[in-house]
Amino acid sequence: MRGWVSALNKNTTPMKTPVALRKETLSFGPFRVVASERRLTKDGVPAELGARAFDILIALLSRPGEVIGKRELIAQVWPGITVEEVSLRFHVANLRRALGDGRDGVRYIATSPGQGYSFIAPVLRSIAQEPPPEIPASAFQHGNLPGRLTRMIDREDDLQRLGVLMERERFVTVVGSGGVGKTTVAIVVGHQLTDRFAGAVLFVDLSMLSDSDLVATVIASLLGLSVQSHDATSSLIAYLRDKQILLILDTCEHLIETVAVLASMILVAAPRTHILATSRETLQAEGEHVYRLEPLECPPDGELLTAEVAKTFPAMQLFLDRALASGAQLDFTDAEAAIVAAMCRKLDGVALAIELAARRIETYGVHQTAALLEQRLTLSWRGARGAPARQKTLQATIDWSYRLLSEVERVVLRRLAVFVGIFTIDAALAVATTASVDRSLVLGAIDGLVAKSMIAVRPAGTLMRYQLLDTTRAYARENIVDDSDFAELATRHAVYYRQWLETRGLEWSILATAAERAPHFIALNNVRSALEWCFGSGGDIDLGVKLAAAAAPVFWAMSLLPECHRWSLRAIQALDETSKGGREEMHLQAGLATSFMNIDGKTDDAKAAFHRSLTIAEELGESLVQMGLLGILHVLHVRAGDFKAAFQYARRASAVATRTDDATAKAFAHSMMGRAFLFEGDVANARLELEAALKHQPNPAQVSTVYLAADRHYRPGIQLARTLWLQGYPSQAVERVHHTLKEVIDHPVALTGALTFAIGVFFWTGDLVNAETHIDWFLSHAEAHSLGPNAAAGWGLKAQLAIYQGNAKSGVEALRGYMERIHAARHGLIVTEFNISLARGLMAIGQLTEAMSLIEQTIDRVDSAGDTFPKPELLRLKGQVHLAKPEPDAAAAESCFLQSLELSRRQATLSWELRTTIDLAELFVGRGQPERGRRLLEPVFLRFTEGFETADLRAAERLLATLR
Repeated sequence: MRGWVSALNKNTTPMKTPVALRKETLSFGPFRVVASERRLTKDGVPAELGARAFDILIALLSRPGEVIGKRELIAQVWPGITVEEVSLRFHVANLRRALGDGRDGVRYIATSPGQGYSFIAPVLRSIAQEPPPEIPASAFQHGNLPGRLTRMIDREDDLQRLGVLMERERFVTVVGSGGVGKTTVAIVVGHQLTDRFAGAVLFVDLSMLSDSDLVATVIASLLGLSVQSHDATSSLIAYLRDKQILLILDTCEHLIETVAVLASMILVAAPRTHILATSRETLQAEGEHVYRLEPLECPPDGELLTAEVAKTFPAMQLFLDRALASGAQLDFTDAEAAIVAAMCRKLDGVALAIELAARRIETYGVHQTAALLEQRLTLSWRGARGAPARQKTLQATIDWSYRLLSEVERVVLRRLAVFVGIFTIDAALAVATTASVDRSLVLGAIDGLVAKSMIAVRPAGTLMRYQLLDTTRAYARENIVDDSDFAELATRHAVYYRQWLETRGLEWSILATAAERAPHFIALNNVRSALEWCFGSGGDIDLGVKLAAAAAPVFWAMSLLPECHRWSLRAIQALDETSKGGREEMHLQAGLATSFMNIDGKTDDAKAAFHRSLTIAEELGESLVQMGLLGILHVLHVRAGDFKAAFQYARRASAVATRTDDATAKAFAHSMMGRAFLFEGDVANARLELEAALKHQPNPAQVSTVYLAADRHYRPGIQLARTLWLQGYPSQAVERVHHTLKEVIDHPVALTGALTFAIGVFFWTGDLVNAETHIDWFLSHAEAHSLGPNAAAGWGLKAQLAIYQGNAKSGVEALRGYMERIHAARHGLIVTEFNISLARGLMAIGQLTEAMSLIEQTIDRVDSAGDTFPKPELLRLKGQVHLAKPEPDAAAAESCFLQSLELSRRQATLSWELRTTIDLAELFVGRGQPERGRRLLEPVFLRFTEGFETADLRAAERLLATLR
């Protein structure tokens, strides 16, 4: 399995017979791990897990129940590489997420603060032995296997699988695109199997042979046979009949029919002869088993990449190895790692292409080489002097394949060059079908191009996707596609993807898993390409405006906010007077506004764009669009700390909802009203509205009818969790948090928004382990998806955690540093909670005057802004500051506690009431009035029916035990 989620088989030694194959299975919960195969399954289904995360899992499973230090883990997982602890935390967070660690009470990995990690679940081990096959010996005097490479980059997985396949089957063809490394792999497999065949391994290079009638003659002559006729087939088969030999037939694609017939005849007549062939096309011969060799794995686009992490990807390893071997001087910083990764992706992980580019580093350097590739994928760069002619340049490699195509296949290939990356068969038919090349001819040509490895096949669920490698696409664009023809193709391409966005756009918000979203993310590459063409020189700007308007809601739904901003702004600037005020501008202004809001927190610009979009929606009578825009304006004002204005937008949305029969709109209005009630401290009405929202909203699998409401499910859920905690139901609150996070796990904007408030519930309950796990998760998503304002909140939560963990000094310094960014990002609601934590930290380090000033400022702020629900906690902290003074002011403290108690009772926030009651009871104990403290605390404690494992209830129980 390739990609970021693949398990790189770094520690697997190529199989050598006759050593027995030993397989150990490790089991825990629903998971099974076969370490030797680097395979993880859950309930029998393969589970996706990154390479480093898999290595960490194996290390932890090797010593269950034992704390393994961070340095030791890094040394095991990144041997010989200097890696920062942040890389370890990142991959541990990915591992926890893949295992569902911390959800529904399931725990696998525990963190020992400052030390390391341990695997805490029971682990079962089982070992199975497989006897090796018997190896007969025979003499062979004609071995000609080329020398084995001293170093081969990450083909251990392929080599092991091919070795196993060759033991089981007699005829295997390694198929792949030109330059992917088929010959190299075949030679290494031959060396691995030399003992198995007692040295009887014959390598036959067919690339220099143009006459198919000579195939048998060449093989026979390499075996030392005296050929006395034009057809050496009968002599060759007679010789092989009782021989145990491995024939490696390299580069068969141009002689495919002859090789296929000959191979089938050998299989029948010579039962001890094995054949390993390489070809860009399957031979389709009797008894053939195909092994498709994929390109080398590249770092994924959009991921934060350090130099250390980059070196774990085989395409990067090959690039560095070949660059250094050619004499290049490389510092390979994080910045260079990102550039090299982009080059490897552009070269599709094709080994030959990577080697050719790497050889240019000594001459041009990293940046200039990358620039040359961006300007024009250089097909003429020359490789090693000893390489076969067909592999001297990329041009020669593709020329070799192009000459083997039929005329119709060439025409279709030229037309498919308009696609970027992966495309569907529907897209191919829409673009490539014309009057001269009808649908049936296009389908037949695609079949042929796939068979000849000119088009790569990418399964996606039950559907199949197709892709031209960038090298093939560049060849077609630069050598065989006319500019005038390309304009027509580009127009059909842009029209198809505009229609695709308009047709499928509503579905994007219900794609629940990464697997479901992946094909849509990939298809957006073609939308991007179409937009670039439309707004470029010679493009169609009117078509571009329509395409950008169709793309804006989808970019938003898929959290692609920088692109949403770029294309919405570009299209708005291109609007003429006749198109202003229409649906296109409505979508574009909304797209611009959402990107302003989430990327850099430009609230005023966002408000202006939202109001423009809302005005158009009202003029057009688009009620459901109005609902979505009012919902976002509500959130925008909450983030700005203007809760009174947010309440008014909630009321406007509620009024619009009453004028429609749409169930989703009504649920959406309940959600906004519930949040508005919560902010002002009316938790009873908040709970009623939020539960109504969850009860009446459609199933997440149903398409949302409310505009831009892709994340509609997390807001009522996460705020209901906070409401439940405030009302005194901490267990239900935590359960609701986990349930809500599951619903938005694959929507980065919604996920980080939910985590912003979910983590607060973990702080309230005192579950710092879950808080830390979810903060790491939060940051990895926010930074990976350029969610600047959300990332600022994540780092604030990290500092908040330090204060809760007792590292008050460092936590206060960090939180102070982040507060400017948090204010700039307009996180109005969470600012209050950060101020509360900051005040706690200031108290802990003895800065009482500053703590008191901050608390009083925050009280004034919530009174004016309207988010009064945390005020009882602020008053309680104010009382604690009075008690912490060098000369404690017990009277002032009691006054603050009593105010807090009165307000918490008026709000019906039982959890705030419990905290304040604990403080008051302790104050009474200090005065020698323990019975008064007991009478105050006990009835409050007895009103709780759950959550007795949480920090506040444990503290209350301990105090009551003392008082009794």
